[in-house]
Amino acid sequence: MAESGAYAQLPGVKLWFTDSGGAGVPIVLLHPNTGTVAIWEPQIAGFSQAGYRVIAFDRRGSGKSMADPMSGPQPGSIAGDLDALANFLQLDTFHLLGVAGGGFAALDYAAWHPQRLRSLVVGGSTGAVEDKEIVDFAARIAIPEIRKQSAHYREIGPSYRGANPEGTRRWIEIDEHARQPGASFQPPLRSPNTFAKIAGIATPTLVIAADADLLAPPALMRIWAAHLKNHEWALIHDAGHAMAWEQPGAFNDKVLDFLRRH
Repeated sequence: MAESGAYAQLPGVKLWFTDSGGAGVPIVLLHPNTGTVAIWEPQIAGFSQAGYRVIAFDRRGSGKSMADPMSGPQPGSIAGDLDALANFLQLDTFHLLGVAGGGFAALDYAAWHPQRLRSLVVGGSTGAVEDKEIVDFAARIAIPEIRKQSAHYREIGPSYRGANPEGTRRWIEIDEHARQPGASFQPPLRSPNTFAKIAGIATPTLVIAADADLLAPPALMRIWAAHLKNHEWALIHDAGHAMAWEQPGAFNDKVLDFLRRH
């Protein structure tokens, strides 16, 4: 079934989402702090072809989703909007996948509503974990002034930037048009992510790291992943923070193998 986009009028937001439709098991995708639902083109195609109903949405202030103070409080949380959308679409249970900043919210939601999740996938993410071990690790690997540069320098691995100029241009184009002018940044979390909070998540979880990730390298991700009760580990070689965009074949294969078992 062809992917279609529509608005859901939810508390505090007119939320733009895409839904591949069909009778397959739903999987909901949470985009990074960069980008919009457009970043998921390879996953929407791959997962829907594999028989899943693929749903993705633009977070408040990104893409086409418009914050609506008249209909509910601001800024809300990504997890709150996800739950409202799941109710709107009458989803009973679903798989949840978040990468980078979307992974922050995926962990937040899994700790809040585990009964709704069939499985959880988190890729290329620090988890926004506030414990000192993670904060100190992130500080040691931080490249000075990198956030003053275009996002693609920190998010897209050098192999991809060098070998795929067209794909790099498309990623930059999506990111440059992602944030609405004047829109405030929606904090992703209902409550801070901590080791203790993550330790309460019993949902089967796949944690995917990329070995050229400048922001969430494998050694950092292993620290917080170790606190999950029930997780599997996967590594994508020669990919940066934007692993799902850079290597959609390898990323999709790892996710689909995991989903089929859960």
